[in-house]
Amino acid sequence: MAFAALREELTCSICLNIYEDPILLRCGHNFCRLCINHVFESQEASGVYTCPDCREKFLERPALQSNLKLSNITEHFHSSQPAQAETEIFCSSCIASPVPAVIWCLHCEVSLCDNHLKVHSKSQEHVLMEPCSSLRIRKCPSHQKTLTYYCCDENACICISCLLNGGHKEHQVININEAFKKKTETLRSLMTKGASIKEEVEEHIQSLQMHKQSMLAKKEILTEQVQVTFKDIEKQLDGLAKRILCKITRRGEQTSLSISDLIQQLDIRKDELSRKMCYMEKLCNLTDPLSLLQDQGAEAKYTFDQEDTCKFESVVKMMTAVDDMDENMVSKMVQMGLSEIMGNVSITKYFPANKAAEILLDVNTAANNVFVSGDLKTVSCSELNQGRPETPQRFEECKVLSTRSFTSGQHYWDMDTCKSGGWRVGVAYASVERRGPLAFIGKNKKSFGLRRLGDSYFLRCNDNEIRINHKAMCEKVRVYLDYNAGQVSFYELSDPITLLHTTNTIFTQPLHAVFVVFDNGWVRIRN
Repeated sequence: MAFAALREELTCSICLNIYEDPILLRCGHNFCRLCINHVFESQEASGVYTCPDCREKFLERPALQSNLKLSNITEHFHSSQPAQAETEIFCSSCIASPVPAVIWCLHCEVSLCDNHLKVHSKSQEHVLMEPCSSLRIRKCPSHQKTLTYYCCDENACICISCLLNGGHKEHQVININEAFKKKTETLRSLMTKGASIKEEVEEHIQSLQMHKQSMLAKKEILTEQVQVTFKDIEKQLDGLAKRILCKITRRGEQTSLSISDLIQQLDIRKDELSRKMCYMEKLCNLTDPLSLLQDQGAEAKYTFDQEDTCKFESVVKMMTAVDDMDENMVSKMVQMGLSEIMGNVSITKYFPANKAAEILLDVNTAANNVFVSGDLKTVSCSELNQGRPETPQRFEECKVLSTRSFTSGQHYWDMDTCKSGGWRVGVAYASVERRGPLAFIGKNKKSFGLRRLGDSYFLRCNDNEIRINHKAMCEKVRVYLDYNAGQVSFYELSDPITLLHTTNTIFTQPLHAVFVVFDNGWVRIRN
């Protein structure tokens, strides 16, 4: 009992806690320095300061003077009862001995234990809450009364005086318990929404992680493929160089022998010419006219005829022919060898899927204005209604899906298309709309489609159509799907194969091949 009485004497009437730095006013009442400062600050606008206990008025803001004696007493009290003073709040009605409180009544401003809570009023105005060591925030800073109402217009907690005498008369005011309930419901709704968003974010994170792993794996595969390809090219180039050098060596040796033969022939001819010229010189040196003139066969025997000139010209032509033959030979060999090597390096080497996927058309999804062949490989535009039963899976017009779906891996399929009719090919989720404008392939986030108009290709996805900068060369196209990497690529099967466009995304559902035909168009899946 003495403990409870001492505690009551050392309790600040504002925060209902043991004094912290107690201040003594001229009226004789004590308060925590921080508490009385808050009160005076709230009264500053009115110009009149009052004591929260006795309501004595002060024309000027009172100077705050520490109560040293009381401060010493509170410090001694804290040191003697640290656990109870700091960690527990006691029942206000248990005066014989301190009993821990389990609840606090905002209306009565008392803390209650289990026994006193049983007999306490249960009316709505008695707002119950968990006990806490600091209750200053539970009181109105202007009127020092318990905050029991909530102003919805200003989103503020108010007391009864604020409601009756303040500026909240015309506002929407509800009980603080009702406000608490609504706020809790709102928070729970936000938590539910947040949990849904969090789950969606986690799915995106997981998809991105899978996409990252797939891209890293694909990078390794492509790196290895490129290295193998260029090693193969390097090996073939080495072989080509060795073959050409070997032929050049053989050709050089043959040419060298041919030139040696020509030189030998020319040497013989040179010797003959030298002998002729020596004899002629000897005749020129004769002093006897009769001796020169009587040698009638000398001129005929040693005259340089046209045959000598022709033999020399033929040798020159032969040498030129040998030289030209060598250059042409090497040039042709290099060109043919490089063409052969590059012909073996095809873009198809970079398709991990080395076999086309088996694609069949799903008649259950085919619109009634398209015809599907018996082998389920060709779809064409039809003016006659096919009379198929209307089901939720059937498209309203022009389209058909494949029976097979893809959830992982790399796949491709090739198609023959018409040059003049209308068509579009691509991929789509099974959940793609079957009727209305959103069923158009590429006008939603569930499908991607390529079409041809004249000599130009157009790709449509996410309701955006782009023109591809490529002039159409043939009527054969390929769709390549890398599900894990989130890629759809379109190729024209010209010579060489031409990449038209690649779309990157994150796939979240099974994908089907989709085919659209209109204006007498048709598409045939190649075997």
